[in-house]
Amino acid sequence: MRLPATVNVLLLGTGGREHALAAAISKSPRTKELYIAQGNGGTATLGTNVDIMASNFTAVKQFVVSRNINIVVVGPEEPLVLGIVDFFLNDDDIKFIPVLGPSLNGAKLEGSKQFAKDFMYKFDIPTAAYKTFTDKNIDQAHLFLETLQAPYVLKANGLAAGKGVVIATTLEEAKSEVTEMLQGKFGAASKKVVIEAYLDGIELSVFVATDGKGYKVLPSAKDYKRIGDGDQGLNTGGMGAVSPVPFATAEFMQKVEQRIIKPTVDGLAKEGIRYQGFIFIGLMNIDGDPFVIEYNVRLGDPETEVIIPRIESDIIDLFEGIVYGTLDSKEVVISEDYAVTVVCVAEGYPNEYRKGDTILGVNNVTESTVYQAGTAVDEHSNLITAGGRVLTVTSRGKTIEQALAKSYASIDKIKYQGIYYRKDIGKDLIALQKK
Repeated sequence: MRLPATVNVLLLGTGGREHALAAAISKSPRTKELYIAQGNGGTATLGTNVDIMASNFTAVKQFVVSRNINIVVVGPEEPLVLGIVDFFLNDDDIKFIPVLGPSLNGAKLEGSKQFAKDFMYKFDIPTAAYKTFTDKNIDQAHLFLETLQAPYVLKANGLAAGKGVVIATTLEEAKSEVTEMLQGKFGAASKKVVIEAYLDGIELSVFVATDGKGYKVLPSAKDYKRIGDGDQGLNTGGMGAVSPVPFATAEFMQKVEQRIIKPTVDGLAKEGIRYQGFIFIGLMNIDGDPFVIEYNVRLGDPETEVIIPRIESDIIDLFEGIVYGTLDSKEVVISEDYAVTVVCVAEGYPNEYRKGDTILGVNNVTESTVYQAGTAVDEHSNLITAGGRVLTVTSRGKTIEQALAKSYASIDKIKYQGIYYRKDIGKDLIALQKK
């Protein structure tokens, strides 16, 4: 099967990831109409924003039927973990409309840290030693912590908006944190907590498209989670990203493919799990060997803002290969340029932050692409802040330095009350290259 020659697309999501996806979808000669639910101020310039919550599957169905949608592309994890793919497959009215993403069981790779760790152990995928605990066995959690060496990695089992991982530096802190987590620090997400041995290395993310049989490896990226320069301060949803990752050499990526990607895709098939979408593999490079930190079942944010601009082939063709099992016949062309994105956040983020401030200067940016995330348009047609992560400013260059210089020069043209961004995105990779 194939998609029609031209397609009507419904993209679900509201962030910078969705703006980047919308930009690629809108460029495809195969795109007829693009709708984004709910979208943001940036996606409104590329298609039609619709006021439908991505988790309201009944409303999504009604829209898909009424607008003759040919494919649904899911940006964030929540609809996938809630089972939107199964919802479509089990409804006779819409079961033939493909949804890009894994089934409910496949989405457990992200929705349950315990499921993911059990999966990795079953298929001999390298990862850290771990155990899972509930509030019924807090004492055993404390005892397990005593068998590990600092620092200590504590993960809420469920979804916690990218903030459910705590790295404690002392045993006392770890015991206190695991107790707080199991007693509801992250709500239902931390009713179970996975405690892992700490992996000491350098992180990167590898992205894979799979149709359930084969796969295509997409660009690698490295993101920056902490709010402050030098990776200091609170965790965030992401403050910037770089692609490609210089230390992800051909030799290293061959190890990733043989030890992680292939066993993951094959393991899903062996388990009878329907998976037609993206796999985001968070990795640790330890002395040249890859270990899995976590799986996500969609593209990352802000990584999408550096991955998608480097894919030069038609994105609708890629989507078609994923949802119809013909990925092996598709060519994915990736630019050799570097792409860097720097995230501009609202004052106060990642804690309580300002909203409603007018954003000026976005239209003055010419050397970079400004992907909007936490934005809205007020009654006077002014672009205003509406979320914690407001904008991501992406640039391309032959070197990381070139791309960074463009992004920071572009940010200088953007103004809003309390604008904040990290000044050191990519600097660690530049230092590694010079060694």
